[in-house]
Amino acid sequence: MMRRILLGLSLTALGALGACKNAPSEEQCKQLLDHLVDLEFKKAGVGQSDAVKAEMTKQRKAVSEARITEFMSACTDKTSRARVECAIAATDVDKGVAACDPK
Repeated sequence: MMRRILLGLSLTALGALGACKNAPSEEQCKQLLDHLVDLEFKKAGVGQSDAVKAEMTKQRKAVSEARITEFMSACTDKTSRARVECAIAATDVDKGVAACDPK
């Protein structure tokens, strides 16, 4: 599952990026990374038991830490603020976040 989440983050959030003068803030990019990780875990159908929730919390942190440097660079340097704001507002990875991609 961790591998799928990492792949999903890189393809969903970092794909088809173009240089942008109206760049998002670092805080917006951090918020987006956390949001994408949460959406990927939600999509994976995380269970509701306390033990599962505790394990998912650890995995969310690991995923975020593993991707933060590459993600932040691509987000702040190559992604428009409007696209980041759109993705933060999305409630679904496949339809919501994907709808933020340039047409």
